[in-house]
Amino acid sequence: MTQLLPQIRTVTLIAATIATGLVAGLFYAYACSVMPGLARADDRTFVEAMQQINVAILNGWFGAGFGGAPLLIAVAAALQLPAGGRRALPWIVAALLLYAVMLVITFTVNVPLNDQLAATAHGGPDAALAQVRQQFEARWVPWNVARAISSAAAFGCLTWALAGATAAG
Repeated sequence: MTQLLPQIRTVTLIAATIATGLVAGLFYAYACSVMPGLARADDRTFVEAMQQINVAILNGWFGAGFGGAPLLIAVAAALQLPAGGRRALPWIVAALLLYAVMLVITFTVNVPLNDQLAATAHGGPDAALAQVRQQFEARWVPWNVARAISSAAAFGCLTWALAGATAAG
């Protein structure tokens, strides 16, 4: 088993890096394309599109990456604890903390806003939709950028850890 530990460390760190990169890429895509594109839509289209997106994203593929990333990062950190694996450990711990920041933002800001938006009736008056949209968009967009930054920083830390871990052998 000790002979396999370096390979297991590397594979786990690669998996954590990929999962974190996918999540960071998702938030980046929202920041630079989805939300700017929806910003050009009328209020009803914006609200309906976000409602549908928020339903569609709750799937196994998203769940595997979003929930799997912190688990893989934690396992990668634990595997670095035995002698010889400590070079990458500070970067992996930093990645875990940055990913935790993203999770806190997601569950305290973005998800509650998504839930509020889900409760909005499609057939409401245009003035009401405009107000709902403004309140949602004004908070959701900058906090999504914060999620993109924190998850991209976590990805960067894992990439650095991976580079250092593989260079060390």
